[in-house]
Amino acid sequence: MPVSDIRFAQPARRNLLAPVLIAFVVLGVVLALVLRYTPHRTADLTITKTAIYPAHTVFATDSIVVGRDHSSDDLYVLVNLRIDDRLNLPLFLKDFTATLTTVDGEEFHTSATEKQDFDTLYEAFPAVKQLSSAPLLRETLIEPGKSAEGMILLHFPVTKEVWDRRKSAVLSVDLYHQGPITIVIPDAGGRSVEGPNSEQQ
Repeated sequence: MPVSDIRFAQPARRNLLAPVLIAFVVLGVVLALVLRYTPHRTADLTITKTAIYPAHTVFATDSIVVGRDHSSDDLYVLVNLRIDDRLNLPLFLKDFTATLTTVDGEEFHTSATEKQDFDTLYEAFPAVKQLSSAPLLRETLIEPGKSAEGMILLHFPVTKEVWDRRKSAVLSVDLYHQGPITIVIPDAGGRSVEGPNSEQQ
């Protein structure tokens, strides 16, 4: 007696096209919302004021070992900076650095004056204190959508003439969880106070 082939019931094949299309539509909507509500910029930097203080210090000595008198030129740049947080996350300020590029292409790198060094600097150069304002400090937290503003004090071992003829001066704000943000230090709105020729023994 011939045995007929055993056939098992096959489930109907589902058409996967509809679920795949729905998934793509949902993914597209999510991406559109992310792009719409996530800022393209981490923060906006604005320099509202710039002041400079050039100092020329003469070190006088009668020492045979040291030799003749020598001098030092220092330029203090006071930058009032405003930072607007454009993220939906807080910003943590890590450091402030700057690079001065002279007309000859020479570069000077500096880090902003530390909080504990302000009093010593102001004691040595009282005119710098007159130009100063409340500092913008490292470790400052900026809440989402908020802003912080304050002075950043930079020191370059150059003359005022070198600064005036510079090719560029760029301030960099380093953040803890995002990349650094830079801004060019402008001349507009700046003030300068001529430093006296001080003499030290």
